Amino acid sequence: MSLSHPLSGTRVLIVEDDTIIAMTAEDMLDEVGCKTAAVAGTVAEALARVTDTDFDIALLDLNLKDEDSLPVARHLRDNGKRFIFATGYDGLPASSGFADAPVISKPYRIEQLAQIIARTLAE
Repeated sequence: MSLSHPLSGTRVLIVEDDTIIAMTAEDMLDEVGCKTAAVAGTVAEALARVTDTDFDIALLDLNLKDEDSLPVARHLRDNGKRFIFATGYDGLPASSGFADAPVISKPYRIEQLAQIIARTLAE
């Protein structure tokens, strides 16, 4: 008998340009009961998914090859959608306009991911 996880059914949009990291995030999310709503690897893909996908929260890789996900974050914020930045760097640039946004550092563990999703959804 499996126990229900508090995040069961939470739909997550993953914006990540590294296929291995995206697949790992999908596996972690699945393990804590979340559903991957969609995966996007570029800003253009992400903005399209934001429009045509039903999701509860987005996990945004800050750096997507030669662009950043700040335009996606702005769109999400303007439309009242929750999101979390994921980055392998030391936080967000001061000029980003997202000083108070939730950030998870890469590489992250499943417990960290579950905690930040739960905390962000509760806010």
